[in-house]
Amino acid sequence: MIDLLDKSKLDRLYAKIIECGQYACAMQQHVVRSFKADGSVLTEADTAISRMIINEIRELFPDAAVISEEDIVENRKDARWIFILDPIDGTDVYSQGMPAFAISLGILNQEHQPVGAMISLPRFGVGCEALNLRMDPYDDAYINGEKFVPYNGKSEARQVTMGSKGMLELDFSRFTGKVRVLGSTIIHILAPLIFNAVDGVVVQRCFAWDIASAHAVMKHYGMDLADKNGSVFSYTDSFIFDKTPLDRILYGGTAKTREILVKALPLKF
Repeated sequence: MIDLLDKSKLDRLYAKIIECGQYACAMQQHVVRSFKADGSVLTEADTAISRMIINEIRELFPDAAVISEEDIVENRKDARWIFILDPIDGTDVYSQGMPAFAISLGILNQEHQPVGAMISLPRFGVGCEALNLRMDPYDDAYINGEKFVPYNGKSEARQVTMGSKGMLELDFSRFTGKVRVLGSTIIHILAPLIFNAVDGVVVQRCFAWDIASAHAVMKHYGMDLADKNGSVFSYTDSFIFDKTPLDRILYGGTAKTREILVKALPLKF
């Protein structure tokens, strides 16, 4: 029997995610940029949203593990559920007033499989202002309350999304398609599912909170992330609990798209 989380509590948590998306919008015009030791951008909204969502999870699901980019939380590694939070994915673009940022919460089961997601893109809707996605564990996804119908079955690599450092790490000499750099890894991973002309994604150096929610959605709808050897990515204790960064390039999309991307966009060295 599949272990499930209480739906009424998930309702409350999803409402908090949307509330935090609205809060991020309200704060965006007043952002003051600061920088972490690694040079990445940090804003007051990141830390405030992190604490609001952690507090909500702790109240609703006190036995769950919680991993946040911005806070250190004491956790049990054998927790039945793991919530992985990025308060603002795409902080750099957010801090500049751009719209491609996400409040992202991924849900992993005890076997460390991404099975659920709550994502708010408060300024990045498709034909509307916001895109709010909810996928309860083992269920289908809903966007703005309507059942999500993905663009699936793709078998090309004509347009791909990737991070802004792709040109430094990848060999583009064999690639003839288009690249979309949006500023949020979560949006990049969702893109092959939510945009009809985007076929795949290349994921570079990142952390668990940069991929967990969107990866859950991708896997549920038959796509995945894999390395150059075709090994599908799995979540280790080190990647989750020790916050160890990704140590390889991942290619995302259908199996056919991933195969094409590996050949068309290899590492430079």
